[in-house]
Amino acid sequence: MSAGLYASVVWWDLAESEQTIESLRGFLREQAVGVFARVPGLRLKFWISDPAAGRWGAVLLWESRAAAEAPLPGLAAGLIGYPPTHKFGFDVEATVEGRHHLPLLAGHGLALEG
Repeated sequence: MSAGLYASVVWWDLAESEQTIESLRGFLREQAVGVFARVPGLRLKFWISDPAAGRWGAVLLWESRAAAEAPLPGLAAGLIGYPPTHKFGFDVEATVEGRHHLPLLAGHGLALEG
């Protein structure tokens, strides 16, 4: 078992769900962002979408594999109606923060800026 950072990638194909990218953006604003801000061991989570392909997902960066394997709030799966279509985990080989002008990374994205 790796002792370093760990990354998870999950996504749903929404073809069989009543949810849309737009409805899931509302879910982020109203519920998910606040809930995941309190998840132990989670360093970063960003949600991703591909409206043309009908895909919704997230990339999560964890302090450890053990943190990634802990139970998570099943918010999206409950709303979408089924577990992620794809779920992958990876050891993190390296991280870097580039030069940028954002004081904080939190609070950005289509769901939060509209």
